[in-house]
Amino acid sequence: MTNYKRGDVVLVIFPHSDRIHYKKRPALVVQDETVDTRLGQRIVVAITTNLARIGPTRLSIKKDSPEGRSMGLLDDSVVMADNIQTVQPFMIDRAIGSCPSMARVGTALRCALGL
Repeated sequence: MTNYKRGDVVLVIFPHSDRIHYKKRPALVVQDETVDTRLGQRIVVAITTNLARIGPTRLSIKKDSPEGRSMGLLDDSVVMADNIQTVQPFMIDRAIGSCPSMARVGTALRCALGL
């Protein structure tokens, strides 16, 4: 099992809100791997290409920006810090990049969680 760490962009089988349907999509690992949960699962946030999904809990990423290239994104995208899921290791296909702006993601997560 690969140990994915905070900031990794992964392809993951991400559940829809109905928890019945799933879609393979990029997601960002936001869990701090230095905290030993003794569980193999990872906490991730969804990444979407629906650019209309904007707000204080979401970060727009241009695919041709240094950030987008580092993250391995194929399209302009939005990191949705308010769409958080815990996924099992078998749901993660592979890493495609890493996010160089986790401080911005942290701000969006704090906003989404009211911290």
